[in-house]
Order: sequence, then structure tokens, then C-alpha cells
Amino acid sequence: MDRELILALNPGSTSTKLALYEGEKEILRESVCHSPEELALPRIQEQLPGRLRGVRDFLKESGYPPSELSLIAARGGFLPPINAGAYRIDLAMVEYLSRPDIGQHASNLAAQIAFLLSRERTPSLPAIIYDGVTTDQLCSLARYSGSALFTRESVCHCLNMRAVAMKTAKEMGRPYGEVNFIVVHMGGGVSLSLHSGGRLIDIVSDDEGPMSPERSGKVPCIKLIRACYSGEYNRREMLQAIRGSGGIKSYLGTTDMVALEERIERGDSQAEEILRAMVLQVAKGVGELSVVVDGRIDRIIITGGLARSEKIVSWLSKRVEFLAPLTVIPGEFELEALAAGGLRVLRGEEPVQTLITGPLPH
Repeated sequence: MDRELILALNPGSTSTKLALYEGEKEILRESVCHSPEELALPRIQEQLPGRLRGVRDFLKESGYPPSELSLIAARGGFLPPINAGAYRIDLAMVEYLSRPDIGQHASNLAAQIAFLLSRERTPSLPAIIYDGVTTDQLCSLARYSGSALFTRESVCHCLNMRAVAMKTAKEMGRPYGEVNFIVVHMGGGVSLSLHSGGRLIDIVSDDEGPMSPERSGKVPCIKLIRACYSGEYNRREMLQAIRGSGGIKSYLGTTDMVALEERIERGDSQAEEILRAMVLQVAKGVGELSVVVDGRIDRIIITGGLARSEKIVSWLSKRVEFLAPLTVIPGEFELEALAAGGLRVLRGEEPVQTLITGPLPH
């Protein structure tokens, strides 16, 4: 097939983001929204038919049926720890992502949708995931949590983080493998990562670091355990308190950051204090990662939706700019990163790996 037509596929909490690329050029993009009834289904897996229908409608309306595509590049879901780069979407991966005992997130549906679409063509359309959320390149020391019961694993906004890190290195005229970057992703959740030697060697995940608009980040362990066994909350309520109704929402009742900044401009001191507390926690995460490479940081990159906020970026910059220069890349680049990874696979510039559902060697 002469044309390099790639479908990039990224299901999120309320919508499915889609884009068509021909080579490096984006030719069409759409965010397919889903009904409240569909989103309220008790298991993510139950959303598969509606999400798949939305993708099929997008392809039909765009005039690019699966038979015309060269490759599908999908967001990686809650797989076992994997390496960076591309993985072939096969039946074993799809079966794993449909299990009820793994993390419930819309990204689990991406590979399943891609697999079903790929089977609509003979021979099957190539389909991959790229830089999945469980990409794990942690150095050995970063795996210790403080209890032998718990091993730290790398779960973060890897796809966007690696994309902006490689983009920044290129703009600096330096190989990605020769720089030390801290990437701060601030969106509905906040996570941080340290990139060194071309690998993502340490992280601050969204459940062990800063609070965010809807997530609590790390909380006092003893108080958390007491709440879990108090009889006042069930398992679902406790998980919701940590992810979904935690963070800014738990203090101020909203995740609308634009509205909160307007409240601050009108003199709401409580809103300002809580947002400043969130920024302080993010800055602590930057400091925590900086010591892993003895403070030798070439650049701090701020990305994600909250990087559009001049106020938040300004507050954060003042706290961390003594460590390294800052680069601000607002928004998220998952679709671009998926398509770019897919293109490298099509051109034979990167290998395609196969999922092994056992522990990775480190």
C-alpha cells in the first residue's frame, strides 16, 4: 500500500479522540462524545459496543473504511509492565484488557476496538499500541516503596510525556538519549517523570504525589487505613475519594479550573490557597525527581491541560526554575504521538514487540 494512512485512537473518560494521518500530516480529527447513560455503565467493558460504533461512524463519514487504512495506532491500557515503543495488538492482549480484575479505564478499550476493526479486512489490518500507560523503565532503586508488600511500578502519562520530551530534545538539537528532563503532566490527574539516557527511569505517579483537580495524590497512610476500616465507606466510595472526587474537587466541589481562577480574581482566598497548595505539591515532586540524577537537569517540561493556565505555570515556575530552564508545552499530544509511532513502525524504523503477560526482566 503506497499511502501511509494511520488511524490514531485514544478513548478517554467522556469521549473517544480520533485522528487520521497521512504520513506526518494530520488530515482529520474528531472527538466522539458519549452519552451519560453509556458512561454510567458499571464496567468499562460494557462501553465497548458504543465506543466501537462511534469509531466506525467516524471512519464511514470520513470516507476512510478500514480497508483503506495502513495501520491503527491505539492507546495502551492497563497491561502488565511493558517496554516503551510499539506492541502488536493480538488476541492475548485483547483478552487481558477485557478482564474485570484490572484497572478500569477507557484506555483498556482502545486495543479492543483496534483489534475488531483490524479483522474487518483480509488480510488483517496491522494494529499496535504505542507507549502504553504501563510502560515501565524504572531503575532498580526506584522500585522500592518502603514496604516489601508493595513494589513501585511505572504508571503515568507516558505517551504524552515521551512525546514532549523527544520534541524538546529535538528543538534543543540534542539526542533524547543524552539529556536529563523532568516532565510534569498536569491534567485531571498529575504525574511527573524523569527521563535520562533515553529512558523513563523514575516517576511520581498520580496516587503517590501531588493532588490534582480530581485526584487526591498521596494522603496520610494511617488515616487512609482507618477510613477504609471505619465502616463509614465501602470500597467503591474509598476509590472514588482518591480518584474522581479527590483533590481540588474534594475541597472546592468542582474541577472547573477556569471557573476557579475567575473566583480567585474576584478575591476568593480559599480557592487561591488550595490551588497554591496543589502547585506546591507539584513543585515538591519536581524536587524529588531532581535528586535522582544529582540535580543535573537540562530542562523541566510542563505539559497537559493545566499548562494553559498562566497563573498555575507562573506559580510553579517560581518554585522550580532554580533547578533548570522551563519549557511549557500546553495540551496533550497523544494522537500525534500514536501516529508518529505508527509511522515509524510502517517505515521499519522501530520494531514491533509482542506482549508477554509475565514480569519483565530489569
